Amino acid sequence: MGNLIKVSVRSLVEYAHKSGSIDIGYQNTVSLVDGTKAHQKIQNLYNESDFKERMTSGTIKYEDLTFQIEGRCDGLLFRDEKYIIEEIKSTAKDVSLYDENSYPVHWAQAKVYGYLICKELNLEHISIQLTYVNIHTEEKKRFLLAFSQQELYKFVQNVIKIYYPFAKWKYDHIEKRNDSIKELRFPFPSFRNGQRKLAGAVYQSIQDGNNLFAVAPTGIGKTVSTIFPAVKAIGDATTNKLFYLTSKTITRTVAEEAFGRMTEQGLCMSCTTLTAKDKICFKEETICDKDYCEFANGYYDRINEAVLDILSNEKLLSREKIEAYARKHTVCPFEYSLDLTNTADAIICDVNYIFDPRVSLKRLFDEHKRNSVLLIDEAHNLVDRGRDMYSSSLYKSKFLELKRQYKGINVALVESVSLINQSFINLRKKWQDQKMPVWGNLDDEFVDLIRAFVEIAELSLPDEEDPDRKQLLLDTYFESQNFLKIASYYDEKYVSYLEMFKSEVHMKLFCIDPSTIVNDVIKKFHSTIYFSATLTPLQYFQDMLGDIERDYTIKIDSPFSKEQLKVEVNPISTRFNDRSKTLDQLVSSIYENIRAKKGNYLVFFPSYQYLSQSVELFNEKYSDVKIIVQENGMTEVEREDFLLKFDQNNAETLVGFAVLGGIFSEGIDLKGDRLNGVVVVGVGLPQLCLERNILRDHFNEVGKNGYYYSYVFPGMNKVMQAGGRVIRSEDDEGSLLLIDDRYQSMLYQNLLPDEWK
Repeated sequence: MGNLIKVSVRSLVEYAHKSGSIDIGYQNTVSLVDGTKAHQKIQNLYNESDFKERMTSGTIKYEDLTFQIEGRCDGLLFRDEKYIIEEIKSTAKDVSLYDENSYPVHWAQAKVYGYLICKELNLEHISIQLTYVNIHTEEKKRFLLAFSQQELYKFVQNVIKIYYPFAKWKYDHIEKRNDSIKELRFPFPSFRNGQRKLAGAVYQSIQDGNNLFAVAPTGIGKTVSTIFPAVKAIGDATTNKLFYLTSKTITRTVAEEAFGRMTEQGLCMSCTTLTAKDKICFKEETICDKDYCEFANGYYDRINEAVLDILSNEKLLSREKIEAYARKHTVCPFEYSLDLTNTADAIICDVNYIFDPRVSLKRLFDEHKRNSVLLIDEAHNLVDRGRDMYSSSLYKSKFLELKRQYKGINVALVESVSLINQSFINLRKKWQDQKMPVWGNLDDEFVDLIRAFVEIAELSLPDEEDPDRKQLLLDTYFESQNFLKIASYYDEKYVSYLEMFKSEVHMKLFCIDPSTIVNDVIKKFHSTIYFSATLTPLQYFQDMLGDIERDYTIKIDSPFSKEQLKVEVNPISTRFNDRSKTLDQLVSSIYENIRAKKGNYLVFFPSYQYLSQSVELFNEKYSDVKIIVQENGMTEVEREDFLLKFDQNNAETLVGFAVLGGIFSEGIDLKGDRLNGVVVVGVGLPQLCLERNILRDHFNEVGKNGYYYSYVFPGMNKVMQAGGRVIRSEDDEGSLLLIDDRYQSMLYQNLLPDEWK
């Protein structure tokens, strides 16, 4: 059938009937699990002749397009020789406050189902029942209305009329997009050595629906070598969307440049960049309230026009473009960018939009995921990011403060937080004599107390008028919600641990191994491409992120000659206990290295403290050298200013002192004489701490070398990233100095890239 547009019932009615303002300072939220349970309790009471989760579909022609509408209604009931569509909506709100017209979009969804069922079963009339159920009290409120097929047809026609301009744009865009992809050529005069091999492996993996771990050296051009074949796969109809995921803001510009280059060559694709909410918000404070923010007030009344406007006129939807159109249409730029992800062919964003349960794209339904590809840049970062995203903490002090603030105001809330506070006290008494208060099981009683608090907080928040009290309650509520979410993941790859200092008690559900949860996420996508210069050793990253049934690996040799990078090792001990003794020798070694050739250099240290001590001595001894120093907590402007100082036309030598594993040790691209050499101090070992020791012990228990997995491998990844800043193109030359006696051992020699040996 020509000119066919496929659309789900939900997408159709939300486009046509969603209205009103953004108000996400607080919402009564229902988890998928709680919502499913509420649905099932109602559905379990159905008669044998009734249908649960009834699939239905149909086609309607409108002007030059044919709409294939598909969906699944919650229930199709048969009562007194008549059919009834039931649409169930679970909520944490008091359902007694609902009336028939509270949510027109819910009626719209049910009425489209009603029309499709009428057509399918050849019915002249059908009844529609809208059922609201409170997940806590199980209280229900129902509304029942009867409709003729003709009434429902007119309603659906009107919905499609509203949806048509967007559908028409989408249909025409896909034709133009696919034609442009067929004509697209690699956006450089030729492939570098290794680029064609990488691009071919990425394309084949996507075609086969597999995952790929690609170890590709820094400077090869990994970004364009992964994006180009992924775009080609969209043109072949293998997939229809790609996500380019990064862990650091600085690497997103490289992806934007790649799409920009292909767009200049005729590619017709929409590419959206997501920017963090606190960075893109127009207001002084990030408060999503219609009374405070004009961009939130009436957002859903204007968003369709805003989306269609930018898509019709722009291809690269950068932060600047999104901000400009958001101001034009007076819509929230952050929510606007999220709504654009529904339609964009490519999305450039942080990994948390896919993997973090707190901020993942709720608009991204499973049917979208099945046709999408994940390209994960600098994928080595996902191991530690994964542990952070799938761990959760709670602090005793928050609940004690709530107890003080609400004493005499809210009896139920005070009772709830008092029980939690007491539970913290009991835990402190139990574990205070233990050096490592760590245990492997989930404390179900504690979790139940947190769940009870969340329910009471949900009932209390709407009525709270004191801004300070409300903020405290809101913060603790969200932290507790996240704690419950992480508790639902808890298994043998988790531990619980306690930290105690003075009167504070900190409990953490700590994810030791994120592989299971990461795999649960990626299994919903068509294909995932992990790529980095430092997925070494590969087995470690496959253990932490992989799915053995779908994983393939490829290692690309460096396209650059060994002569381009002069690598030296100075065997000075940089171990913590030796640092004061070898500091003078270390500083002299750095100076001798940079004195050999005028230019721009970066020196990386394992900690700010070590950096500060070295900078102080360096300034005393070598005041003739211009230095700049990475500060803790630099703003984006300060970071850009730091990098701009690395100018190829500098008249004198410049030395930048920075932290290993920080913002300047990966993702930056200083080509040619903007960077002439790098010095890496130490072997990058993470600082000794409770969590690293927990990881060490866990991996020892499962038959792996715990010290390597928790300290050595993550440390050497930082070293390789930092060293990879030097050679970025075929014409680059430079030096790399590794300062530590451990680089002479076989363990560290085997972990170094071949071109460094």
